[in-house]
Amino acid sequence: MDTLFNSTEKNPRGIPSAPFLEDIGAFMAKEKEFELVFSKFQERLSKYKFMLESKQATVRQLHVRIPDIENTLQVCRQLKQSKEDGEESALKFNYKLNETLFTKAQVDLTKDLNVGLWLGADVMLEYPIDEAIALLEKKLEDSQDSLRIAKEDVEFLRENITTMEVNCARLYNWDVELRKATKATEKLAI
Repeated sequence: MDTLFNSTEKNPRGIPSAPFLEDIGAFMAKEKEFELVFSKFQERLSKYKFMLESKQATVRQLHVRIPDIENTLQVCRQLKQSKEDGEESALKFNYKLNETLFTKAQVDLTKDLNVGLWLGADVMLEYPIDEAIALLEKKLEDSQDSLRIAKEDVEFLRENITTMEVNCARLYNWDVELRKATKATEKLAI
């Protein structure tokens, strides 16, 4: 059975593929101990479900992060464009301070443009506008790649969960049929 679960088939992130049992009877003839086999399959199913929850949490986080990066990038580009166009000496903004509070700001376009970016863990760094745009574009690209990969993993895990659920159901039904046959044989022997 160890060779069954030590398959070399994996997705690009190293998540192993679920084995599919073609012939339960032949497989169980080699293994003998149903409870051990069934518990191994249940354990693998639980691992897949745990990984799925983790990947789904990653997808949810990225669905929040990507629009934030896009909005910040849009504001930085607008600031840079306003400076390059030689618009007014000051640019007025209405911006969201938190979920329910908006406020006004005025940006002096006569000076060099620097923006403060939150990097996480209560860290903010000031960047010149061109560096900020480059950094945000890179973060956006990386986040979109991470989202694509996480979605691929979610789909891969869903398929493997289905395979393992089918295996578990088939194993369980095989055991029920075996017990029925054993009872029938015992009744005939009496």
